[in-house]
Amino acid sequence: MWKLVKGILGLLLLVFMLAVGITAWQGYQMYAAVMEEQPLEEKIEEIRQEPGYTTLAELPETYLNAVVATEDHRFFQHPGIDIIAIGRAMKNNILAGSLREGGSTITQQLARNLYFTQEKKFTRKAAEMFLAFKLEKEYTKEEILELYVNTIYFGDGYYGIGAASQGYFEKEPSRMDDWESAMLAGLPNAPSAYALTENPELARQRQQAVLKQMVKYGFLTSGEAREIASKS
Repeated sequence: MWKLVKGILGLLLLVFMLAVGITAWQGYQMYAAVMEEQPLEEKIEEIRQEPGYTTLAELPETYLNAVVATEDHRFFQHPGIDIIAIGRAMKNNILAGSLREGGSTITQQLARNLYFTQEKKFTRKAAEMFLAFKLEKEYTKEEILELYVNTIYFGDGYYGIGAASQGYFEKEPSRMDDWESAMLAGLPNAPSAYALTENPELARQRQQAVLKQMVKYGFLTSGEAREIASKS
């Protein structure tokens, strides 16, 4: 009986490894195809030339800290993918029986924004990882973060932090206060649901979650978070 169980487990492991290998190869092919269609350097230069592109120097520190705390608190330590986050996502996906959580880093999200769709498929995730490694190899963390905040969607048709700040608050990003910074850091998680013009109460709830993350990872004290929240 034990030999039979070991044989079945071995077969299942072999099937799993084969599936992983096939997915990785298909992901690499997808990655290579988009690189051939438009090289990364060309794509990034195109983004940097867009009206409203905002540099890190033009963004409040509170906003940048809020983005890192909310989206990828190990951003400055990992090489493009976060093994801990991936492991957690795999466990939750297995329990859910579907691909609900991706464990994507800021770098992976940038890769997705540059070339891929939001469709939750393993092949696309694999392609995203290959591109994330390329981004980390060729660009600094600061450059990746800057590109990320200029390519994310904030709802109401606003792409990039410059457009979102102007659209929601009628001000340059550099003039955003801490309340506005925490608010905009939370919207990309579900831009249609949290858009300020559509669901202001949900947006405020999301802002509270952002502030809690900032406290959790040492960007704010509890008192500072409460003070920011009270300014609404």
